[in-house]
Amino acid sequence: MAKAQTQKSSAKSLFTADLVVPAIKASFLKLNPRELVRNPVMFVTAAVAALMTILLVIGHDDLTFAFKAQLAVWLWLTVLFGTFAEALAEGRGKAQAASLRATKAELVAKRLKGDGRQFDNVPASRLKVGDVVLVETNDLIPSDGEVVSGVASVNEAAITGESAPVIREAGGDRSAVTAGTRVISDEIRVKVTVEPGKGFLDRMIALVEGAERQKTPNEVALTILLVGLTIIFLIAVGTIPGFASYVGGSIPVAILAALLITLIPTTIAALLSAIGIAGMDRLVRFNVLAKSGRAVEAAGDVDVLLLDKTGTITIGDRQAAEFRSVGGTSDAELAEAALLASLADETPEGRSIVVLARDRFNLQRPMPQGAEVIPFTAQTRVSGVRFGDTSIQKGAVDSILRANEGSGATAAATELRRITDEIARAGGTPLAVAKDGRLLGAIFLKDVVKAGIRERFGELRTMGIRTVMITGDNPLTAAAIAAEAGVDDFLAQATPEDKLALIRKEQQGGKLVAMCGDGTNDAPALAQADVGVAMNTGTQAAREAGNMVDLDSDPTKLIEVVGLGKQLLMTRGALTTFSVANDVAKYFAIIPAMFVALYPGLGVLNVMGLATPQSAILSAIIFNAIIIPLLVPLALRGVAYKPMAAGPLLARNLAVYGLGGLLAPFVGIKLIDLVVGGLGLA
Repeated sequence: MAKAQTQKSSAKSLFTADLVVPAIKASFLKLNPRELVRNPVMFVTAAVAALMTILLVIGHDDLTFAFKAQLAVWLWLTVLFGTFAEALAEGRGKAQAASLRATKAELVAKRLKGDGRQFDNVPASRLKVGDVVLVETNDLIPSDGEVVSGVASVNEAAITGESAPVIREAGGDRSAVTAGTRVISDEIRVKVTVEPGKGFLDRMIALVEGAERQKTPNEVALTILLVGLTIIFLIAVGTIPGFASYVGGSIPVAILAALLITLIPTTIAALLSAIGIAGMDRLVRFNVLAKSGRAVEAAGDVDVLLLDKTGTITIGDRQAAEFRSVGGTSDAELAEAALLASLADETPEGRSIVVLARDRFNLQRPMPQGAEVIPFTAQTRVSGVRFGDTSIQKGAVDSILRANEGSGATAAATELRRITDEIARAGGTPLAVAKDGRLLGAIFLKDVVKAGIRERFGELRTMGIRTVMITGDNPLTAAAIAAEAGVDDFLAQATPEDKLALIRKEQQGGKLVAMCGDGTNDAPALAQADVGVAMNTGTQAAREAGNMVDLDSDPTKLIEVVGLGKQLLMTRGALTTFSVANDVAKYFAIIPAMFVALYPGLGVLNVMGLATPQSAILSAIIFNAIIIPLLVPLALRGVAYKPMAAGPLLARNLAVYGLGGLLAPFVGIKLIDLVVGGLGLA
């Protein structure tokens, strides 16, 4: 909820002074030809504006100075509005980058010497891969790395925005640490795994500033198309003087220049870079770090989504749902024994057994005095309690039967196996309970499917995305949970090799695949997937293999990542549609005005009833300029996206942005023409 409010607030504060003023300054700096040449369409617009300025000074035609001055001003404004859009998009990350840089500047490392007991204080920038540093309570972690010894509570708020601490320890899937996060209890030794300047913090700074953003394939393709259209219209306008001369007339160069700018796709060209930067920025604000724009774009085209069951589809902790007794034992007797066996069990499953027994049978038994707790071990897979001559055990069915020899061939054991098979088919996990060697029954532990997850999978299905649940459970349990969650398919008893094989099979069928993971065993699949989202709490191997990192370590966010990717593609497509339709309407304004003296019959195309040829040309140029800043909020915030099939989505896009782009210039140019005529500007 807090994040949603933060994002909403940031959207409302798009044009605050601390963003707009630096963006205005940066828009002038971006007039540098070396900067402009990266956007060929705007480079051509700037060249035409410079030519118009020269013509204004030379004054070699019959056009008035005031008219040419207005054309020159609006052409320069067209360029500035384009550079302003890009600067504003980049500026939204400046504050965050400054905060991250401030954190980075404070980093000092306690680099351990050879004996591992003494250390030197050195700047984090001097650390090398393989160095081991000591990080104590209240110290900032100086570099990305792996915990090699110790366990500590770490505050990652500087990176994720969340204040809740997380545990980092040597080994396992929670050993990776990030520079700039703070140890708030205990101490750890961290082995440096990245070179200075190439860490996670550096990557975030570069991303939020847009300094190292590479254009995505879709963006490159659209840029090539815009350049192609510009060249075509440049050639077309270049041939007009010859045709005019052939019919015994002439058209001033200033008018030809104005025609060129209205013909070429300046609107989408001016906003294209801002759309890409804003798309990456939205991910960062959503606490997802994309290592490339290609990954964001691919997320919008995902066909298959692979999700781990535990922690993604289910809440991660199994909950006791039912007591099922055997051999004449009452459910209340089973519940009482399960309660006593679980009072010292601090696992989520153990606590849920206690809660269920108290709620269902109103049992309030305390731990008996002098009771001895039977600890759970990986070898026995049994836990429980002993007091007096009584021994109560709970654990895996096979383990309980082995621990109570002679009970396996009884009628109670047969009934117990039947019940546990039913629990497995229902998608649960059975825990057997025995008292003094007698089988009492089983506890139904249920994987609790997250609230609303079924509806979210329905949204993905509406988008045309197939969902696959990956789990280590047996096929019966997996099938039951898959049916309850509403996924389209599942892969049971999955190994790392199985995950990799499934991804490759889907890709060979022409599908784009997304996956999330956090362990070293997920790294091959994350690297193979088109969109691999690694959890920030995961291993260094997983974070390096994925092309996105979720700083909140929330696997369900993969669904939102897909939505953000689709929003980026939709925004670019919608504004491209608007721009093309926009240009068609501008042709009806400027072309009849230009050629009516040469071809009087073209007057019938002046459907807007514009006052004079000069007014029509100036109105079209003014509209061409002011439409860019009017569309900046849409480019930066993105087009609103709702899950729907491709057909209705295309129809809505054409109706809103196609028809809207066609009508807006007719209305806008006519209104500007009335103002221009009324003020006598042309």
